[in-house]
Amino acid sequence: MNEVLSRLVAGFDQSAIFIALYDQFDRLRYANAAFRSAFFIEEHEEPTWPEIMRRNFEAGRGTVLRIGNFDEWLISTQSRRGKIAFRAYETDLVDGRWLWMKESVLDDGWMLCVASDITALHAHTRDLRQDRDSAVKVAYTDELTGVANRRFVMARIEDMLRRQGATGGPVGCLAILDIDNFKTINDRYGHPAGDQILRALASTISSGLRRVDCFGRVGGEEFVLVMPRTDGNEAVLILERMLARVRVSQPLKDHRDLRITFSAGVTEAASEDIALSLYARADKALYQAKMLGRNCIVLSAGGEEDLSANG
Repeated sequence: MNEVLSRLVAGFDQSAIFIALYDQFDRLRYANAAFRSAFFIEEHEEPTWPEIMRRNFEAGRGTVLRIGNFDEWLISTQSRRGKIAFRAYETDLVDGRWLWMKESVLDDGWMLCVASDITALHAHTRDLRQDRDSAVKVAYTDELTGVANRRFVMARIEDMLRRQGATGGPVGCLAILDIDNFKTINDRYGHPAGDQILRALASTISSGLRRVDCFGRVGGEEFVLVMPRTDGNEAVLILERMLARVRVSQPLKDHRDLRITFSAGVTEAASEDIALSLYARADKALYQAKMLGRNCIVLSAGGEEDLSANG
């Protein structure tokens, strides 16, 4: 087997196809010579995908990014990256090459990326295809915060529930988050400040997610987090870490003394659940968190009464 693996790796390194493997935290764990060359990665480096994109963007190389603000682009892209089992898309490099990229996400969250050079193919329809891809992105993105919108999040809930019975372990959890006293903050600091707080919260939470998790804004100050293959206790720990980060954040640059918190209701998927029943149970747990004084997390078990509150 070791000989087979050695020959496989040697074959990959001699191939013109671009091959890379990222772990569940989006850290590069393997890349063949073609991939390393295209994205300027040293042979024994293991950077994260955001690190690769940021340094190449700043150096004016690698993937072409037609953007103004890198951090806003990163939040938006990560809200959809690796959230579905398979994705194929086109991307262009600064050196003029055009790639057809395929991403396959395994059950444990690792991602295999395979790309081929299609520079010579269908160049005359390239702009049309780019416009199509941009339209798809807009359809699944919350305009204010850049994270996923309701449509994309609800589709990921359906994906999670379809997994029931496919493999062992928990199906996953759904959490609904609501910024505490947001109306009061809006009234005191103004709606532009409120928008800034929404964007800051989205950025803070997005930066701490696993790749399999899907975080999106569903309206107003309400956000949703889909956590596949996660049990209730693990989901609460994830949310507690998020709440701790939000508590110490400074969402308004002109009012650094302002601190925000959120309330969250989380529930684990049950065998009889559909998306609406799962959402309703998480929403009920969120209401319980608010009744307990906000700034806390309430866990509700599938089809049962609320189990616990954490804050």
